[in-house]
Amino acid sequence: MWNYNFYVYIITNPNKTVLYIGVTNDLDVRLVQHHENAGKRDTFAGKYHCYLLLHYEHFSYINDAIAREKELKKWSRVKKELLIATTNPEWEFLNKEIGS
Repeated sequence: MWNYNFYVYIITNPNKTVLYIGVTNDLDVRLVQHHENAGKRDTFAGKYHCYLLLHYEHFSYINDAIAREKELKKWSRVKKELLIATTNPEWEFLNKEIGS
């Protein structure tokens, strides 16, 4: 059986005022792309300088990852903050943990 890697992630800006949720099959590369796009107004994450990782979840199947992304995007800010606090109570930036 094949082992696939997909990630749902939550990133923020340096002031932690904006949350962005996305899905990817290569979290390290995606974080680098978000960092390179910081300040570019043609994407939400770029416009709001979102490139700092706060939370991520691993999935083996893309359909599961996409369903989770859609679920999280419907949540309130408070509920998203509580999710982040369960795995990252200090809201530390996890980019180095991933490699970027």
